[in-house]
Amino acid sequence: MLTNAVLWAVIVMLILSLSRIHVVLSLIIGAVTGGLIAGLPLTDVVGADDKVITTGVLTHFQNGLKEGAMIALSYALLGAFAVAISHSGMPKMLAQKVILSINANQNNKSAKLKWLLISGILAMSVASQNLIPIHIAFIPLVVSPLLLVFNRLQIDRRLLACVMTFGLVNTYMFLPYGFGDIYLNQIILKNISEAGLNVTGLSVMSAMAIPALGMIIGLLVAIFISYRKPRVYRDLHIANANTDCDDLTASDTELSNMGRLSDNIKYRTVIALIAIVVSFVMKLYTDSLILGALTGFGVFMATGVVKWSEADSVFNDGIKLLAMIGFIMITAQGFAEVMNATGQIQPLVDASSEMFAGSKGMAAFAMLLIGLVVTMGIGSSFSTVPIIATIYVPLCISMGFSPLATVSIIATAGALGDAGSPASDSTLGPTMGLNVDDQHNHIYDSVVPTFLHYNLPLLIFGWIAAMVL
Repeated sequence: MLTNAVLWAVIVMLILSLSRIHVVLSLIIGAVTGGLIAGLPLTDVVGADDKVITTGVLTHFQNGLKEGAMIALSYALLGAFAVAISHSGMPKMLAQKVILSINANQNNKSAKLKWLLISGILAMSVASQNLIPIHIAFIPLVVSPLLLVFNRLQIDRRLLACVMTFGLVNTYMFLPYGFGDIYLNQIILKNISEAGLNVTGLSVMSAMAIPALGMIIGLLVAIFISYRKPRVYRDLHIANANTDCDDLTASDTELSNMGRLSDNIKYRTVIALIAIVVSFVMKLYTDSLILGALTGFGVFMATGVVKWSEADSVFNDGIKLLAMIGFIMITAQGFAEVMNATGQIQPLVDASSEMFAGSKGMAAFAMLLIGLVVTMGIGSSFSTVPIIATIYVPLCISMGFSPLATVSIIATAGALGDAGSPASDSTLGPTMGLNVDDQHNHIYDSVVPTFLHYNLPLLIFGWIAAMVL
């Protein structure tokens, strides 16, 4: 196991990320390291007839990049839609109203407002997965314009990252609606069934209730213990947040004047709400984030909220907003392709099996730990399950795990590492919203906190579920 290429690739990637090397570079170096350790050549080995004898690491990596293109395009268009909503003035209006409330109630209601904001962000994170499946697109719309509000209330941004990541992961892992339907029904149950286990009539919510409880406990620890103390941030200009620092540090009189919304702002806000609804309906009807985002953007253009002369710059700003996430997701797909090409995921499981010694407890822990390692590297629980299901299902059957326990093990193993992975959109999204003023580090303020508060409880409670179900 100590010479396993997949294990070393993930270790290298994580060490580089923790050393503040950019995630894209860390993924590339980790992929190359894993491929070379597995014995793959760096470039293709070509025979005398110019045919490829052995495909090289770089070719495998490039082939994987193609799989991430659709994801990157979806995020780019979501970014354009998000900037169009910001352009309408709705997020700025929200931030100004909150600031007015703070100024009017400096002492007695600040704590109440703090908890209302945290609860609201949690609710939006949950809704973004199940009720209104726009995923991380809500973050630049809501979180970035409110950063100066959070500064006033001295809310620790690591807490906000934990709150958002909880909503982004726990709900699709437990509730079979929206993205949860895709993960639990279309990926988990489908792959387990194809691997030879009958899951007809099985309740995925029953299988995932205990692991979900572990994440809830992690969230409560983050809120009431780890990050309950105030943390001071500087009030800096926030790019792309559509909220000027001067607006939020103005006098009470100026704020009151700004609080009197013109008919134009009201109109633009109504259009923004209509665009969100239309985008949501299109997403549900076509199951395409791309068409949903394009339709929403089209509503802004058709109504004049985004003028034709402004459309190009607004669209470009949106692409820039989520471009980094797109690049990371594309690179993660290249990493995943190289890991598959090494052929050492199966040996990693086999090596772990040798340590089981017939112990169901050891087997469950090893399977969950492997899921953590694989997902930490790939950055996507949705991509991890197809890799591990074909291996885990026969293993679970041979070890005597019930169908309910098998589903719990595989679903938890897939979700493990989504929270806490440098390449996961569940950590990249919160960082995108919280770091627009360069005061929130992706690794140490998003990745490490979410890893500690969610992956460790998921390991423990996933193991408990495997043993009692």
